This record gives sequence, structure tokens and C-alpha cells, in this order.
Amino acid sequence: MSMQLSLNFSPLLDFHVNFWPNLGRGILVVDESNATCGKRLASIGLENTEANHLAYHTLLVTAPGLGQYISGAILFEETLYQSTIDGKKIVDVLVEQNIIPDIKVDKGLVPFAGSNDESWCQGLDGLASRSAA
Repeated sequence: MSMQLSLNFSPLLDFHVNFWPNLGRGILVVDESNATCGKRLASIGLENTEANHLAYHTLLVTAPGLGQYISGAILFEETLYQSTIDGKKIVDVLVEQNIIPDIKVDKGLVPFAGSNDESWCQGLDGLASRSAA
């Protein structure tokens, strides 16, 4: 059974495939869920709190010279709306450094039924309706 999408994602896909890599800089992936971020914080003895998430994300996006090495940043939905500790929108901090902010669109991995420990990415099936909201 094949599935056809009625939306035209070609321009967006062209942008991601052709533009970002040609900038000669990398991509910062800050798309971890709250639980995953909590694991990172726990590994250095910190609690999984919103304040610690904010401090961690502020540290990442305000690193001196970040824009020289990073062309884009993929953010978790929470991070997209966060501000730094100084009250500046994280997205604005990235844009000021010529870093293109983007957002993680899937909702994480779930076990693939009937497989040998394989997973699949959930949330893409409802992407169009979530994007319209």
C-alpha cells in the first residue's frame, strides 16, 4: 500500500538538502526531549528541571563564535519558545549569529510491532495538522 501526500514539500526539502551543507558549517541538534535532556543533566549531577534545561540551552546557543561553525540548529518544541537566562529568545540569539533555527517535527521513536527490536518514527502522520495549528 502506498501513501501519497497532497502537500508539496519539495521547496523545503531542497532547502535542507542543498542550502545548509553548502554553507560549510555544521548543524547543532538541540532536539532532545525533556527526558533525554534530563539524562544529560543527571550525568553531571544536576536535576531534571526547567531551570537547568534553560541553563543548558543558554550555554549551547551563547557559546562564543558559534555562528562561525554552525549554520543551523534543530530545536525541540520547548526550546523553540524558550528565552536565555538573560531573557533573550533563543531563536533570536541563533538568528543574530546567522544560524537558521529549525524544529524537530517527529514525536520520537516507538517499537515497530513484529520486528526484532526495530523502531519507527511516530508523529509524521499528523504533521500537516500540527503544522497548521
